[in-house]
Amino acid sequence: MENRRDPDFMTFYCRGATAVLLKKADEGYKVLLIKRADSYEGAWCFVAGKIEEGEKAWQTVLREIREETNLVPSTLYSADIFEQFYQAEHEWIWVAPVFVGLITEQQKVKLNEEHSDYHWFTVEEAREALVFPGQRIILEHIEKEFIERKPCHWLKINTGRTIPGAGECP
Repeated sequence: MENRRDPDFMTFYCRGATAVLLKKADEGYKVLLIKRADSYEGAWCFVAGKIEEGEKAWQTVLREIREETNLVPSTLYSADIFEQFYQAEHEWIWVAPVFVGLITEQQKVKLNEEHSDYHWFTVEEAREALVFPGQRIILEHIEKEFIERKPCHWLKINTGRTIPGAGECP
């Protein structure tokens, strides 16, 4: 096992999870982006947060979605991709599994204090609004694997909930 005190050793943390939220629209799907009010102020981003002790990553995204937007996905999938972000000041890489949550039309966003704004973007608009290249790569993957085609059934997460009006990807 490598020594964490070794200056040549970089730590990878999987202490968070990310959710890309989709809502069916007349012209396809819309993607929810929220504008940060704290760190990275003004940046449009996906819902994300830290995994709390005892939580699984999928439980984290459900909690974070509820806390940050007051939404509850009707269906949740593993996106089979990771968000990764290098923190130069700490010399570590934040790695988070990405999930896709489907939101029904009836639900309304209510932001918490961590965010100043939200918008349901088309995929192309979201691609332009996202500031980090890694997030644009994630969005491209979501578009190809969840919007343009039906996702593999093994990626669907059984959350133990049944929600009226629950949808599936195409």
